[in-house]
Amino acid sequence: MKKLLTWSTPLLLMTILWSCGNEESNIQTEIKIPVSVVSIKPASISRFIETTGTVYSSKEGTMKSEMSGLYRIQRNPATGKPFALGDAVKANQIVIRLENEEFVNGLQVEGKRLNLELAENNLEKQKSLYDKGGVTQTELKNASIQYVNAKYSFENAEIQLAKMAVRAPFDGVIVELPYHTDGVKIDQGTALFRVMEYDKLLMDVKLPEKHLPEVTLDQLVQITNYNIGNDTIEGRISQISPIVNPDTRTFQSVLQINNEKRSLRPGMFIKAAILSEKRDSTIVIPKETVISRQDAKVVFIVENGIATEKQITTGLETMDEIEVLSGLKINDRLVVTGFETLRNKSKVSVLQ
Repeated sequence: MKKLLTWSTPLLLMTILWSCGNEESNIQTEIKIPVSVVSIKPASISRFIETTGTVYSSKEGTMKSEMSGLYRIQRNPATGKPFALGDAVKANQIVIRLENEEFVNGLQVEGKRLNLELAENNLEKQKSLYDKGGVTQTELKNASIQYVNAKYSFENAEIQLAKMAVRAPFDGVIVELPYHTDGVKIDQGTALFRVMEYDKLLMDVKLPEKHLPEVTLDQLVQITNYNIGNDTIEGRISQISPIVNPDTRTFQSVLQINNEKRSLRPGMFIKAAILSEKRDSTIVIPKETVISRQDAKVVFIVENGIATEKQITTGLETMDEIEVLSGLKINDRLVVTGFETLRNKSKVSVLQ
């Protein structure tokens, strides 16, 4: 029995030591906190002034009849059909004609044209005679007056005649076209159609006075709307009011939006982000990785399996990111998950 105890004692001691060593190893493994890291690379960060509003067309015009007459809508050469809502029109393109024979007869356009020709011939004749001493200066002036009066009379008749053709005032799109039965007489002042040009749109914005030093002419603006998904449309600041409204403490600016693809339509409600500042090739990290202490902001980086606390100073901020001015350097391995339970010099296990 004594011999058995003698042999058993070393074996028991080895078992206890092995067990303790294994337990210590397990403890060391357990205290390694799992974290995820990213290697810091140069990046850019921008700060925006965000606002919302309704866009409107840069050009629009409602065409009305300047005289009474029979309504005749014209055919669109591009479609072969009568002009309709949504049709594109060119400047001076005739959309509607008015017919009024009584009005045309009263203008006596042909008679006034012939009278102008006679007056012009007579003036040339009087000039020739005057050079030869055949007429007086008074007779020459009278011929000149007759020519000028005939010219104005003919041109005025043509101007009145042109009112019978209602034209598009500029390149645009027909957005309103009240229905009138073809051939029905309409009165002077009747609304005939409305045209808009919205390849470029405008938007009035009122910004808090604190942003006045940050907003400048031609400043970049990013436009978004739920109808265009994740796409953004570029705009610029085109006008800035130099005064602040004393009641609202805001100032007015006008945004000009490039809408060549016509993704936006006048009347839409949009979101505008005015680029107020941008930094390139700087250190940018996720905002959520920054821990705020009473007297500092800190993050954790990993070196040789150890998490080291770094105090940082910050610059520009967005909703999700923040610029680091000091405390970090390029290629530092920043802890992005698992940092909540870390302490300075904690052992970590980097997850792949």
